[in-house]
Amino acid sequence: MNASGTLTQQSPDADALTARDLYRFYRAGEEETLALRGVALEVRRGESVAVIGPSGSGKSTLLACLAGLDEPDGGTVHIGGERISHRPEAERARVRARRIGVLLQTGNLIAHLDIGANIRLARTAAPGASKQSIAELLEQVGLGHRARALPQQLAGGELARAGLAVALANDPDILLADEPTGELDGVTEQRILSLLRERAQGGDGVLLVTHSSEAVKIADRVITLRDGRITS
Repeated sequence: MNASGTLTQQSPDADALTARDLYRFYRAGEEETLALRGVALEVRRGESVAVIGPSGSGKSTLLACLAGLDEPDGGTVHIGGERISHRPEAERARVRARRIGVLLQTGNLIAHLDIGANIRLARTAAPGASKQSIAELLEQVGLGHRARALPQQLAGGELARAGLAVALANDPDILLADEPTGELDGVTEQRILSLLRERAQGGDGVLLVTHSSEAVKIADRVITLRDGRITS
């Protein structure tokens, strides 16, 4: 941010994502839980990275901190060279809207808006961030004929692709996905993974939190998280 408070543009040569020494702890009464213990990672542009580990290892906490949905208690996160951590929520939201596509298990679609309107709404947070039309984006995910459909009118595989389209609405530096194929059949899973792989090959960073062996196969690197630490 410059002296006038305007968010500065960062170098396109910067990594899609860089995290350094992330710590996150939670207190319940006198008990303290360390969810992240000095996690450091980077995702280069054009690279896909899978984060694996048992339940309770800190994967969801890590994803929330990387997306700026939660604040680490220590360490920093940069997206495309721009710091998102330790800033007011309004500033984190602006960075997230312009630079991050987030695909969560709970979904990112608003039920009373059709798919095209969901994408338009996402773009109001970062006007001009994408040069791709809504029709082109929907064609890319195989939903060119479903722009006017409401989320409840879509089948499971279509819902997953619609959520991906919304996550990609602003042509983000990095896509962060939490179990993006967890509830899908094998054929639909392969289609979603193919789309994610194409996105990475096109120059974006992709980070997947996953338990899927098929999702791991598309990753350039695999990071194992256990007890809040990277073990491999």
